[in-house]
Amino acid sequence: MVFFQEAPAAERGTSEMQPPGPASVGAAPVHGPGLLDGPGAAAEKVELELVGPAGAEPPQPPEGGRGWLVMLAAMWCNGSVFGIQNACGVLFVSMLKTLGSKDDDLMIFKTAWVSSLSMGMIFFCCPIASVFTDIFGCRKTAVLGAAVAFIGLLSSSFVRSIEPLYLTYGIIFACGCSFAYQPSLVILGHYFKKRLGLVNGIVTAGSSIFTILLPFLLRVLTDSVGLFSTLRILSIFMFVLFLASFTYRPLASSAKDKESRTEGGNRFSLFSRRRFSPPKKFFNFAIFKVTAYAVWAVGIPLALFGYFVPYVHLMKHVNERFESDKNKEVVLMCIGITSGVGRLLFGRIADYVPGVKKVYLQVLSFIFIGLMSMMIPLCDVFGALIAVCLIMGLFDGCFISIMAPIAFELVDTQDVSQAIGFLLGFMSIPMTVGPPIAGLLRDELGSYDVAFYLAGIPPLIGSAILCFIPWIHSKKQRETDKTTGGEKMETMLENQNSLLSNSSGILKKESDSVI
Repeated sequence: MVFFQEAPAAERGTSEMQPPGPASVGAAPVHGPGLLDGPGAAAEKVELELVGPAGAEPPQPPEGGRGWLVMLAAMWCNGSVFGIQNACGVLFVSMLKTLGSKDDDLMIFKTAWVSSLSMGMIFFCCPIASVFTDIFGCRKTAVLGAAVAFIGLLSSSFVRSIEPLYLTYGIIFACGCSFAYQPSLVILGHYFKKRLGLVNGIVTAGSSIFTILLPFLLRVLTDSVGLFSTLRILSIFMFVLFLASFTYRPLASSAKDKESRTEGGNRFSLFSRRRFSPPKKFFNFAIFKVTAYAVWAVGIPLALFGYFVPYVHLMKHVNERFESDKNKEVVLMCIGITSGVGRLLFGRIADYVPGVKKVYLQVLSFIFIGLMSMMIPLCDVFGALIAVCLIMGLFDGCFISIMAPIAFELVDTQDVSQAIGFLLGFMSIPMTVGPPIAGLLRDELGSYDVAFYLAGIPPLIGSAILCFIPWIHSKKQRETDKTTGGEKMETMLENQNSLLSNSSGILKKESDSVI
């Protein structure tokens, strides 16, 4: 039976409709409306029937159909949200030019906080967004988030100093993006399972496409109409995301449920008044008892302390190192192109890598990301820098595209939503802190060289930690199998003893009757 919540079978708790099975524990039993129940009881019965029978098996995702439209909407979400974030280097230069002060020696440090705070808040709010997704569903959460992001980005175009951008761009816009982004990860598992790796690769490739195109677009816009008009134009992207989020429609479980939804009319519309069964726990900290997930949730954030540094500071570094070269935005375009290729390629490869061994793909990606970050200051030729960016983008796509498939392997399906939310929340700390520290080093040392060298160390450390995950997971699996096998053996022995006692009793009765 297909459940009605916006999240996939991977989610715990309730969405627009509570899913069947164990997650529905605590839902009221369905009773037919009696003579004294009144009209409200009949309506409540319809809502509860849509929940489905307790213990029902979750359905198989349709692997297509309307899911392709949902995939395109999620692709636009990833593109518009992270395309703007990844192209922040162009906005960073424009902010310095428009809002900067020559008398402020720490202007680069202060301006870097705008982009890093924005990226950090996107991930910081994901645990909260996952709870909203559990309660209200992917569609309502995403629509609300896109609306807030639109307001934040539009209001950013009316400020005239750096500090207000911390609120409008770094917090309001970013929080809205977070509430729009987190449901786009979850909704895919609702419609796809066998093709989940490929679909995740396609969706995350959306940010690569935007990363390829936006640097040139932003440079043209900032040069022709200025920073503030550029931000107003970018707010249109958020309005399109607002419309695209309406496609995250919950699946109808059966012909009977579809008929019930049709008869209910506006009762089951997006903003209808409906009784919700709140999740048993808003924050399910029990998932950290899964040792493999706990290690993953530590290793990934640790590896990301230098991850966002190139996206924020690379353009400034290129302007200082290669003053005579034109079209410097091509370095960001190269990262975007190969990142898109990497997401599609490694997303497909992940479908053929069994179980938790998918983590080794992330280990490989962090090794190359760390090494390429260290090689950026060594590139004295612009062509060499392009080659480094191409390799970095390829493995950046690998890291991103297999995040959700790995989460499905490490925790139970009903815990995936919050597992992803917690991980993204932890990621917010290093991604927020890293770029300002790099900017501070640039202000103090007069060069980005040390900043890029240091940015390459955390990915190498994180990759070493992630190597332990398959071993930890397999060890835990063996212990579980032994425990399960022992319980099965005890049950078999009990059944055999019971059978023998019954047989001896029957033989005794037969012998007594013969005597």
